[in-house]
Amino acid sequence: MNEKVLENRRRQVLYDKKWIIFLKKTWVLRHIPFIEFTLAAGSMALGNVHKDSDFDVIIAARPGKIFTSRFFSVLFFSLLGWRRKKLTHHGAARDKICLNHFITKDSYRLSPPYNKYWKALYVSIVPLYGAPAAIDNFFLANEEWLDKKRHYEDDLRHRYRKPSLFKQGLEFLLTGKFGDWFERVQRKIQVRRIENGLSLETGYKPRIIYNDKELEFHPDTARMLLYK
Repeated sequence: MNEKVLENRRRQVLYDKKWIIFLKKTWVLRHIPFIEFTLAAGSMALGNVHKDSDFDVIIAARPGKIFTSRFFSVLFFSLLGWRRKKLTHHGAARDKICLNHFITKDSYRLSPPYNKYWKALYVSIVPLYGAPAAIDNFFLANEEWLDKKRHYEDDLRHRYRKPSLFKQGLEFLLTGKFGDWFERVQRKIQVRRIENGLSLETGYKPRIIYNDKELEFHPDTARMLLYK
């Protein structure tokens, strides 16, 4: 057996182990308020993992609640010690959840430019949580720029489809005037923190978006150019 075959097998074994670890952490998603669905992205979707790979996710939030969803996502995964912090790299980022992309209905479609990396990723994205119909709407919004049309297909990794009672209770408390106030406060706090950290993080052609419709944090896209 040649070295290339052995390397491919090692990578597949590592990939399978990574998914086992990742899936043990996805139960949290069904408890976070105003999340409509969540998708696995990055190396876990593409299959090009290494031992220090983290777990990139795309989180779809209810319109008008994106900063609230991000607050609770950061809170819950931080309390569990599973969140990748912005300055962690290599071993410190291993098997951590990377909360680098939040979207709403108005931002389901990825903003251009579209290179080989983004096309390969969006064809390979894996559903983790949420209703199949909502996930299918996401795929529909992106099919125009993809070389291959994508529709929802049942996947064993899509373990959670309905929200928990805990999530529903939080949403009830955070609806109405109090919820609107909480969203405004979180928006102000988070935007200030994002802007304070921008000059320290950005590298090659950064994709940084932060508004009421989308939060995207890819400060350096140089590695994406290496994707074949």
